[in-house]
This record gives sequence, structure tokens and C-alpha cells, in this order.
Amino acid sequence: MGAEAEYVIKLVPEFERLNPGIKVKVQQIPWTAAQEKLVTAFASDNTPDACQLGNTWVPQFAALNAIVSLNELVSNSDLINKESYFEGIWETNVIDGKVFGIPWYMDTRVIYYRKDVFEKVGYNEPPKNWNQLFDLAKKIKSLHADEEKYAIYLPTNEWAPFVMFGMEAGSSLLKDENTLGNFSSKEFTSAFKYLVEFHKQKLAPIGISQVTNVYQAFAEEYFSMYISGPWNIPEFKKWMKGDLADKWMTAPMPGYLNDYPGVSLAGGSSLVIFKNSKYKKEVWKFFEFLSQVQTQIEFYKLLNNLPSVKEAWENPIFKNDPYMQAFYKQFTNVRATPKIPEWEQIAFSKVQQYAELAVRNAMSVEDALENLDKDVNRILEKRRWLVEQKKDN
Repeated sequence: MGAEAEYVIKLVPEFERLNPGIKVKVQQIPWTAAQEKLVTAFASDNTPDACQLGNTWVPQFAALNAIVSLNELVSNSDLINKESYFEGIWETNVIDGKVFGIPWYMDTRVIYYRKDVFEKVGYNEPPKNWNQLFDLAKKIKSLHADEEKYAIYLPTNEWAPFVMFGMEAGSSLLKDENTLGNFSSKEFTSAFKYLVEFHKQKLAPIGISQVTNVYQAFAEEYFSMYISGPWNIPEFKKWMKGDLADKWMTAPMPGYLNDYPGVSLAGGSSLVIFKNSKYKKEVWKFFEFLSQVQTQIEFYKLLNNLPSVKEAWENPIFKNDPYMQAFYKQFTNVRATPKIPEWEQIAFSKVQQYAELAVRNAMSVEDALENLDKDVNRILEKRRWLVEQKKDN
């Protein structure tokens, strides 16, 4: 998908040199069209041998029976095994005890922050828990009492922070075998209230902010914290230069109480094999090649995609990069979102919708989460029926 297709082509000649007789043909698909194209290809028995899938897509294609379990291939491999990966990243590909994907590259979210602003309010290191984060935000806001400036950027059209804080508070998000919403639970409610309070106390710009350039806003101290992923490091480096070059850093997510780092999302892309492939053994060789430490590092150099293999992180390119340390720590506590095909619809349309209503006081937190559960239950209606059918059989 996307830019990965352009750059993985550069790795193919070395694989073909090492494996005479195997040819790899790479087809590029835009991320925006990929899901529909792959489903259409499956319906018409025209799938490729292998594919890159966003790891939240793996459950959908496993449910369709379009991709195969890789358990046997993994058990016979000297290169690919669970122990080589961060547990939370590996788990995104495991459904009902079967491995359906191999992590190719990974991402998660951490806090980008202004070191100089933290120091002005007496924080010489990033917050370790929710209380410290809220206290820090209030102190930063007090620096800008007469200005329209904020402590943290939490736009409601980004669902991830609401879900991450919910998981950190102990919420399962869904319940009853992922057939019902569980957003009204006390765990998710406490996290949701906590984040809404940042907006109500004007510590964050309200709702879907009008910020058109987050990097410029960060450089101008419009806000001093932003939760985002590794893809933004190159952009922040471009904007935070000159006198600002040493005034920013990254930090893992704060814990609910004193568990640090707190929970973040297990993101990234996985490699899967389609059921109809006639060349599964050859595909697996390519997966092993892409999973070698040196190949992972080369791919990072080409595209800045973080390697999924833990050993690659021993390379100086990561060990000597101060912005990467937070990501390495964060990967020790990342968690998969619910492994069901409907999850993306729930997150992108419903969680965002009710977060916006709550921060604008159009609904109370309790009403917003109750309505969120109702909408989610409608989305999961077919899933409930399927689970019941399985029980009856």
C-alpha cells in the first residue's frame, strides 16, 4: 500500500539474487482504495499471493477466510518467532490462537512535548501518571492566561487518545465476545471524563480544532503537547530547527496511577498470505527476508517505518536517536484494539462523534457514552447473530 510499495521494490533485487528462480511482482494500491480492492479481489478469486495489511484489517480478512493461518510456517522457521517481536505487536495478528499475520513494521503513539515549556513550570521530566499530566497542563495554561494558547492538543476527530486512555483505565471497550459496546462502563467513563475535562477547563482547544498546521502550532507554543506517532518525527524536525532544535522531545504515555509507561496502541502493518496462493512456501521465504534485521534497517532508512523485529532496535540508528527512546519504551506496553472487522467503523465514526458532542456540552458524558453503546450495538447486530449461531451448533 501507498509509499511502502514504492520502496519495497528497492529490496526485491537482493531477495531475487539470494533466491534464484523466484520472482516478486509488486503491485501498488493507494491506502484509501486498498480495503475495497482486496475484498473485491477475494470475491472474484483474484487475490495476490501475499499482501501488506494494516494490522487492524487482519481480523476482517481472517473472518472472510481469505488469509491462512501461519502457525505451521512460524513453528518451522528459524527467523520468525513470537519472541523476536514486542508482545503487544505480535498479538494484533493472533485470532483464536492462530497467527494470521507477521508484523512488518510497527507504530504506536507517544507524547511530543516542548521541553522548554515543561521546565518553565517546574517539570524537568515528562509526566508519569494522569494526575501529573493534568497538573502540568494547568500550569502550562497559567503561563498563557491572557492568550489563546493551550497545554495539549486533543482534537476530537482523532479517536485514538480516547481509546488509549480508556484501555489504560482498564476498559475492554467491548464485551460479551465483542458483541456489545462497553463504553458506559465505569472504566471507560472515568477515562472519557478525564479527557473531556481538558477541553472544559480550556487546557485543550475545543473539539475539532481549526489548527491547519500542527507543526507550526507546536513551534509557536499554541500547544505544548501532542499525542502522535513516529511518522511525525521528520516533520517536527523540519519545523523545530535553529533555536527550537533542542526544545522538544518525545515521551511514553503516562499511566493511570503509577504504571509507566501507560497503554498505547499497537499499530503498524503485517504481512499475510492469501488462501488461494499457489506459492505459499516462496512467499514465506520473502517474509523471512523482509524480517531479517538488516532488511528491516534498510527499509527504515528508505521510509522511516519502524522495524518490528526487536533486535533491529540495537542498531545505533535507533540507540543514538533521542526521539526514538520513547517509542522503544512505549512498545513494551501497547495493546490491540478489539479484533473484529467492525472496529474501524466504531472508532472512526462513533467514538469521534460522541467525543465531539461531549466536549461541546451538547451531551453529558453519561448520555454520550450511553448513546455510543446503543450505536455500537446496532453495528454489532450481525456479529451477535453469528456468535449465537456458533453456540447453537
